[in-house]
Amino acid sequence: MLGLLPTLLTYTADCSLEKQINNRDSKTNIVFILADDMGYGDPGCYNDHSKIPTPNMDKLASEGMRFTDAHSPSAVCTPTRYGLLTGRYAWRSRMKNGVLNGYSRSLIEDGRPTVASLLKEQGYQTGCVGKWHLGFQPYDATVDKVDPVDYDQPLIPGPNQYGFDYFWGIPASLDMPPYIYVENGKPIELPTDQVEDSGHRRQNGGGFWRGGPIAPSFRHIDVLPELTKQAVRYVEQATQRDQPFFLYFPLTAPHTPWMPIPEFEEKSDAGYYGDFTMQVDWSIGQLMATLESAGVENETLIIVTSDNGSHWYQNDIEKFDHHSNYHWRGQKADIWEGGHRVPFIARWPEKIKANTVSDQTICLTDLFNTVADITASSLSAEDSFSILPALKNSDFTGSIRSSIVNHSASGIFAIRKEKWKLIEGLGSGGFSSPRSEETKPNGPKGQLYNLAQDPGELTNQYLDQPKIVQDLLELLETQRTQGFT
Repeated sequence: MLGLLPTLLTYTADCSLEKQINNRDSKTNIVFILADDMGYGDPGCYNDHSKIPTPNMDKLASEGMRFTDAHSPSAVCTPTRYGLLTGRYAWRSRMKNGVLNGYSRSLIEDGRPTVASLLKEQGYQTGCVGKWHLGFQPYDATVDKVDPVDYDQPLIPGPNQYGFDYFWGIPASLDMPPYIYVENGKPIELPTDQVEDSGHRRQNGGGFWRGGPIAPSFRHIDVLPELTKQAVRYVEQATQRDQPFFLYFPLTAPHTPWMPIPEFEEKSDAGYYGDFTMQVDWSIGQLMATLESAGVENETLIIVTSDNGSHWYQNDIEKFDHHSNYHWRGQKADIWEGGHRVPFIARWPEKIKANTVSDQTICLTDLFNTVADITASSLSAEDSFSILPALKNSDFTGSIRSSIVNHSASGIFAIRKEKWKLIEGLGSGGFSSPRSEETKPNGPKGQLYNLAQDPGELTNQYLDQPKIVQDLLELLETQRTQGFT
């Protein structure tokens, strides 16, 4: 199956070799791998009792640094992607809840700097291979009203308008139409066929996908292997040029549909989800091997993380005895820790001390200021803080950030400062029950947890700590209104 992949197309990129590269770590390549819906407790390096073998992520952690308090800014896909590329919380944009679909207009505002545009200005080659999910056109359409999509015209604005020299991937999640591959704003094959809704077959394997337009040769099961092959090809070609490169590799897995290729079926002890996560680990391993074979392993910062927690219900835990989100409460979409506390592994030989662990509180929005720091760029984003001090010094005892704001699928806010976490509302705000609760007479209006003593968020201290509640509410409102952290 791994060899039966669609024909590779010619890679073209605007590589201005004459650009002068003037930065602190001038030859540092950057590979940022974003898994889709992978939980904190999936990689073995985070969970000794994981039922999913992850040898490549475990190897990265043993050769680099593992963060234990890393967070996605949102508990769902689109807003996290906006945040990590712009360094700005997505709730400051027009997106106040939910995610985009495959026909949505672009979420990133015209002229807004991104990690890619920053690095391009610093002389980097910039590529994105994978799931975009940030909008691909200047207007909104719907699955039922796709007539406005003119596939004879470039699908813009998209990745190429936001700093990426090259893009190869799919418009949104693998369960959202249109099911097409796009290269630099042009569909590789038009979605002239229709696929029916698969139904919610989550427990029986295969996950689900929504019905809609599909390219004749598009097969969901082929997508992760094909994206991996394209990412490998990008690195192979980028290393032939006398410029550092940035590869943003947002995977489509282990998000639904859970469709591992035969080589990984029944290889884990966590069902189809576990098998698919094993395939994610294989994909990461392919990139690691490519960097090594190209001789740039020691010059490359590689980061592996996830866009939010795993979509893993209590019945999944009971069925497989696998805690995909570790001991954190909740799951994808939730405001509880399981929704946004994510694995974060970084390897950078000769810069990051091997086999180290950091308990610094960091957010995926911090990527922007971190690459600015690496390249000595003067740019800074609203909600981003450089984690470079922690990466380069495993004994770093300062604070990267004094607080962090998280956001659920339904738009519930949480703010964390040191050990205290305040949730501005009741319920999960996401997929877990109860999703919301009415305030009872004399009852709490929100949730307050001491994560140092209560990591499972079981004891609500909202009524017991009024001063802390008030201080955190004021801090949250300040950060919302002043426009930056």
